Amino acid sequence: MEKSLDRKLAAIHANPNCREFILADAKDADMALGLGAPGQSPELHAGEVRFKTLQEYRDQMRLITRSGLVDIMLMSASSNHALTFGERLFDDSPVTPAIRANDTTDIHLARGSAYTQSAARPFRTASIDHAQCGHLDCSPEERQLGANLGLYSVTFNNDLECDLETLVRFHEFREEAERKGFRYFLEVFDPNVPNAVAPDVLPHYLNDMVTRMLAGVGPAGRPDFLKIVYHGPKAMEELVRFDRNLIVGILGGSAGTTRDAFQLLHDAQKYGARVALFGRKINHAENQLAFVHFLRLIVEGQVGPVEAVKAYHGVLGRLGLKPNRSLEDDLKLTDQSMSYAGTSTSVVANGPPKAEAPAQKPAAVAVPVVASATTGAAACPCQSQSKAAPNGSHHDDHGACACPTTERRPIVTESYPVSRYLQPTSEAGRNGKPHSNGIPDFARMSPADRLAYHRERLGLGR
Repeated sequence: MEKSLDRKLAAIHANPNCREFILADAKDADMALGLGAPGQSPELHAGEVRFKTLQEYRDQMRLITRSGLVDIMLMSASSNHALTFGERLFDDSPVTPAIRANDTTDIHLARGSAYTQSAARPFRTASIDHAQCGHLDCSPEERQLGANLGLYSVTFNNDLECDLETLVRFHEFREEAERKGFRYFLEVFDPNVPNAVAPDVLPHYLNDMVTRMLAGVGPAGRPDFLKIVYHGPKAMEELVRFDRNLIVGILGGSAGTTRDAFQLLHDAQKYGARVALFGRKINHAENQLAFVHFLRLIVEGQVGPVEAVKAYHGVLGRLGLKPNRSLEDDLKLTDQSMSYAGTSTSVVANGPPKAEAPAQKPAAVAVPVVASATTGAAACPCQSQSKAAPNGSHHDDHGACACPTTERRPIVTESYPVSRYLQPTSEAGRNGKPHSNGIPDFARMSPADRLAYHRERLGLGR
């Protein structure tokens, strides 16, 4: 079936000012952190380190892929083999599978290691053939069986020897990818050693390195899009403005607060970014699927960062989940480490909170996305005549509906089937062809169509 990534890339190239936005979930951290990639297990006790399992990590990949809320699922080559080849997870999905195509030394984060203290050196564990067909020396007809998209990362440290080696390896990868028909997107990390470039010049150094490097590459060898650290409006705008054929995206950096994630996404889109790839920000969320849903609502202009944080806490309350931070703390903006190792060599300072412009759509679109962790019951659509909350409205201070009601509608949680959440309605046939498993084809829906679908599903009317 048509992939939402391909449709959006075509739309952005046709009109760079369109609102299409590509979201990617980065679940490739096992190529960096090893056992720590899935995050800590809730079963751990004081003084004990226990991580979630690889199976639990892949369960989240399945859940988010089946939701259709992201456009790309980025995985390690081994997870790609399990889900793309073993389960054919992406065959009837608008989501595009992708692999981390290389793993430079600045992401070698084994416990007790010190590799990140040295300037990054290029290295590649994964092979293109394994991604495409599951074994070496694919035949031409086999190359479309698996993932045909990869993330290739480079790190420049203003060091002639190291940076030259990085460029040579990138050249080799590009040539192999073009011969094998393998698509890629380019990730450019900030320097991973201190004082490589003066902080005030760093964003412009990276912009120059990117454009200089790609100037010698013909269209057949260029990346589908770029992924960089967001260094603020000026740096983003100058890069976007320079070459309209270069689609620019951002990386997420460290987990931070929920406001950090939502504000970063909002600001980057405002100043020209058309892609966001979040890994730790999603993986450390209390409820990953709800978190991703709010990312989608933000880029579609249906909710702003501040009200999204409040509504997200309302979701957690309905799910019976304890948030990692209080709402007050989660609304704070903090200095975000943008290096994979979490070091201070790459930091984006958010500064004090700014006044938020009204969202194009009411926050009520997001608020109903709440459910009981045990019953999967959604919040009432505020149409009952029941007693209002103490604040005088039908919503509490966190944005969750406070009305008691006997009529509840199913919504998705980790413990509630996605197929129940995305049951087709009378609108599904008009807005998009339903999948064979009963899930509407969100890839074919416009933002307005998706909004209409969710409003009808939740009984909110039009």
